[in-house]
Amino acid sequence: MLDSHLQDTWVTPSATDDAAADVRDAVTGETVCRVSSAGLDLAGAFDHARRVGGPTLRALTFHQRADLLDALAAAVRARREELYTLSARAGATLTDARYDVDGGIRVLRDYAGRARAELPDAPHLIEGPAERLARGDDFLGVHLCTPSPGLVLQVNAFNFPVWAPLEKLAQAVLAGMPSVVKPATPTSYLTAHLVRIVTEAGVLPPGVLQMVVGSVRPALGLLGEQDVLSFTGSAATAATLRTHPNLVARSVRFNAEADSVNAVVLAPDVTPGSPLFEAFVREVVTEMTVKAGQKCTAIRRVLVPREHEPAVLDALSSALDAVTIGNPTADGVRMGAVVSLEQRDDVRRAARRIAASGRFVHGDPDKVRVVDADPERGAFLDTLLISADPDASAPHEVEPFGPAASVLAYRDTAHALDLLARGRGSLAASAVGDDLAWTTALVREAAAWHGRLHLLDSTNMTQTTGHGSPLPALRHGGPGRAGGGSEMAGIRGVLDLMQRTALQASPRLLDSLAGDA
Repeated sequence: MLDSHLQDTWVTPSATDDAAADVRDAVTGETVCRVSSAGLDLAGAFDHARRVGGPTLRALTFHQRADLLDALAAAVRARREELYTLSARAGATLTDARYDVDGGIRVLRDYAGRARAELPDAPHLIEGPAERLARGDDFLGVHLCTPSPGLVLQVNAFNFPVWAPLEKLAQAVLAGMPSVVKPATPTSYLTAHLVRIVTEAGVLPPGVLQMVVGSVRPALGLLGEQDVLSFTGSAATAATLRTHPNLVARSVRFNAEADSVNAVVLAPDVTPGSPLFEAFVREVVTEMTVKAGQKCTAIRRVLVPREHEPAVLDALSSALDAVTIGNPTADGVRMGAVVSLEQRDDVRRAARRIAASGRFVHGDPDKVRVVDADPERGAFLDTLLISADPDASAPHEVEPFGPAASVLAYRDTAHALDLLARGRGSLAASAVGDDLAWTTALVREAAAWHGRLHLLDSTNMTQTTGHGSPLPALRHGGPGRAGGGSEMAGIRGVLDLMQRTALQASPRLLDSLAGDA
């Protein structure tokens, strides 16, 4: 049974064998652990966060909170090899594990540096210059950002068991709010080991970080007006949480980052075989194979000019042929397993629905050649490239959350823009082309449907951080199906967690507050 960490103590659930969920190794099928939240004192944990962790953080300045993030990053970095090794049980290659673990460490350090550079050495922030509210100069207005006396409940997805909790924790700590982390069951053992590393290092004050494995549905009724529910996962679950009676009645702040059918668009001016075309092919293959395609930002729709579709299919198929699949610890393996057999079956079903309007160009959803593993016991999939009818509904509505992508041939720019919008809101989209007029027109029309646009051309293609890489300085989130939420975005994301209050006062009082900031 996997322990939870509540009220600064490791606690074993009281579940019987029938009440617990088995978590299995993605490669071998062996049981890794069992998970349940039965008998855990979630009300006591929430009270501990608000009563112990919150006051401690609120008493610190932004710079002192940044010191906590630096200490946290150092603690995780010192033992990151343990997380790399454990990640293989979730089907992750070493590259995948570094993407998750090192990415989380970088976010912590980035936020610590930003806090010192952009925020005062004070516990609160006065935003902008004072506004004169009357004819004289003795009645002014400002906005004051202060920490909320609540907690952040993190409900995380299975694909980033280290990066996701650290990214959310970075913002919460700087905002002066303690966190209760709820990891997704399939990779909960990885997040639990992360929390064990942090607690054994003793780098965070009591009550600042707690973790509950298993269901937290009963805890949703414990959230109050000063709390935040930060969710990452499926659009369907986000919709259910959004309408929870207690969240609605108490106006609990809810932030959702949900799955979406992200796209890349190849511009008409890009010639097959050119360096920019090759960069486009690499981008698609990377998004299909890193973490076995299990990224919320991964490319699912590949929009290409109709005249270039054969060349694109041939180039992608050839590149995917070179991807070796199997045990992520074996030499030469570039792609491991998806997280579970259930996830494998979900991807198969989704890919078949999309292929019903077209055909599989590369890969077979039922067969895969693997290295150093049993393809039946492990959750392995081939790389699935689909040529689909661009005007069918499935490619724009169904997301195969794994190593699968659909090529959709567009007639003209207006058709490409219509296809982008049919995703009903995405976390990210890429456009690849050198034609400035074409790219500018696409950005103007497509920006409203996307949280981030990655624009690749011949001048930046050797420096790009990639379509699927959220960055601490930029917003991570998207409209519509993508959840309508926002994470990171630099210091903006920290202030989003704080209470912004308009103050109308005399200069002497405002000067007194500003003296602390």
